[in-house]
Amino acid sequence: MKKYIITTDTTCDLPQDYLDRHNIGLLPLYYSINNTVYGEDKFLNPKEFYNIMRGGAMPTTMAVNPDLARKIFTEYMEEGYDILHIAFSSALSGSCSVAATAARELSDEHPDSKLIVIDSLCASLGEGLLIHKATLLKESGKTIDETSEWLENNKLNLCHLFTVDDLFHLHRGGRVSRAAAIIGTLINVKPILHVDNDGRLIPLNNVRGRKKALISLVDQMELKLKNYDYKNDTFFISHGDCIEDAEYLAGLVRERFGINDCLIDYVSPTIGAHAGPGTIALFFMGKER
Repeated sequence: MKKYIITTDTTCDLPQDYLDRHNIGLLPLYYSINNTVYGEDKFLNPKEFYNIMRGGAMPTTMAVNPDLARKIFTEYMEEGYDILHIAFSSALSGSCSVAATAARELSDEHPDSKLIVIDSLCASLGEGLLIHKATLLKESGKTIDETSEWLENNKLNLCHLFTVDDLFHLHRGGRVSRAAAIIGTLINVKPILHVDNDGRLIPLNNVRGRKKALISLVDQMELKLKNYDYKNDTFFISHGDCIEDAEYLAGLVRERFGINDCLIDYVSPTIGAHAGPGTIALFFMGKER
């Protein structure tokens, strides 16, 4: 069996030590804040990034650089690897298209190498959890084709549930109207959202207050686990610099479902630019999104 490597985007939000431990390659997405571009050779600590946002700076984001994607893929191919690339949702970024274009071009230049691009239709640690599942399959001896087939067959079972603390960031992204953001802020409305089968951010419902929003995430998880015969052995949580809320949410999930293993990490700046400080997201395998 020819060796293969899993690659993905920086939007997967997996910790660097996890990526290093499992030899996972990364394509960088970029963000600009206070007239400085970050993402490839220059980075902001996530806490610093969110503090700058709290101070009023509004970041912008950019997709993967096509030339850099080709360069990274080519280097792996020249080292003798086939590549399984698990991409950030095509509904949220052009990075999946960049990877797919590179794959088509490189297939002619490297006919003996395989480059499979999976549109994860996922974001943040939802993408990360899908990569984790792929990594377990790879390390158990599954071929690149077996692993990619599992991903295509199961990616729509990767559930994303999240809430935000500031509706104005959703307004900037076109998710809520300005009037809804103003009124919702005045009455302390917290939206519950998810990522649908097309990889888009979709509102589910609204609740009053932060604590009720966190409990609502777990209520929604219960609905998505009902009559689902896959046993979750782990769940992931990402957060926009609100670790106490992330740990509280993890405790709720453990108490209700008895799933003890949990990975918690920051929402990366590329995604946090649109969701804002205080974002909390919960990821697990469910019956349907």
